[in-house]
Amino acid sequence: MPSPSDTPGLEQRVRAALDAVKDPVSGKGLVTSGRISGLVVRPDGKVGFVIETTVGASDEPLRKVAEAAAARAPGVSTVTAVLTAEATTGARSVPATPASRPLPAPPPGQTPIVRPARGIIAVASAKGGVGKSTVAVNLAVAAARSGLRVGLLDADVFGPSLPTMLGTVGVKPDVKGKRMQPVMVHGLASMSIGYLVDPDQAVVWRGPMVMSAVSQLITDTDWGDLDLLFIDTPPGTGEVQLTLVQKLPLDGAVIVSTPQEVALADVRRGVGMFRKTAVPVLGVIENMAWFEQPDGSRAYIFGKGGAERTAAELGVPFLGALPILPALREGGDAGVPAATGASSAAEAFRLLADAVNEALGAAPNKPAPKIIFE
Repeated sequence: MPSPSDTPGLEQRVRAALDAVKDPVSGKGLVTSGRISGLVVRPDGKVGFVIETTVGASDEPLRKVAEAAAARAPGVSTVTAVLTAEATTGARSVPATPASRPLPAPPPGQTPIVRPARGIIAVASAKGGVGKSTVAVNLAVAAARSGLRVGLLDADVFGPSLPTMLGTVGVKPDVKGKRMQPVMVHGLASMSIGYLVDPDQAVVWRGPMVMSAVSQLITDTDWGDLDLLFIDTPPGTGEVQLTLVQKLPLDGAVIVSTPQEVALADVRRGVGMFRKTAVPVLGVIENMAWFEQPDGSRAYIFGKGGAERTAAELGVPFLGALPILPALREGGDAGVPAATGASSAAEAFRLLADAVNEALGAAPNKPAPKIIFE
């Protein structure tokens, strides 16, 4: 197993092994021909990469040969290769890379993307209706209140909720030069498609338009120098998620779920998606875990402990559980997130934000925070 200091040498060996595999189209090595992108080589010997293909092509045999070649490189423990295609453009598909690695080079003629934050975190659910946006907003606010410079991107083009939850409905971002300035509110630098379209207008776009809109929200916003950028992703495992891992080196993902099985099945799919694109899963948060009744007893309306059990089954951290809290709904509707106050909900999100920030550094054997509601 290679040591961290051996990672550059390991990467060279992997590249050499992949270049020894000939591209059936050009006859050149896979690396030389440009078929390999987004190569990730981790200190523990785990390797991941994308093989660029074309629509309609069947490159599955080539993927297997490339995986086997990389696996034979000394120091490699596991290999994951993904096939990806772009229908009409010459853009390269690049999966997420660790924070220590540079952003992928842009296609010729395009402006390089400036890394917007030290840590870029996707808040995902793979299923709608679990309170993901509420968790994303309050996590970001709690992180900002701890003294960090925090941004929040609303990547849900069809259902942008940040303007309502942050109290910024009707606000338009300033433009300096050719770049949008994020809307500053509650200590956050925020951006949403909801700032750019009529809130009563339905967004009826096909996939390429959606991906273009998300790309512009990322690249055309002057985020400044952030410590953390949280991205509120739409439900599912589709085009927006793929665009994010192409455009940004996501440093981690937080999965939000409720306890019932119908939501937990989507947690498994969400974890699988991020693992395939080499994005570390920082942990699972269970929302709506219980309802506290007037006598102080807890009613587990959606089942008990399902997200914690699923996290353990999948081998990912369990970050904590949040009960059904009227303050969360009230704060979201009023545009004043619960994390801005001094309530037990605000303290819970402070602990969760600390846990997420620490997970970025992969603190070994650090227990999840114990969140207590009184």
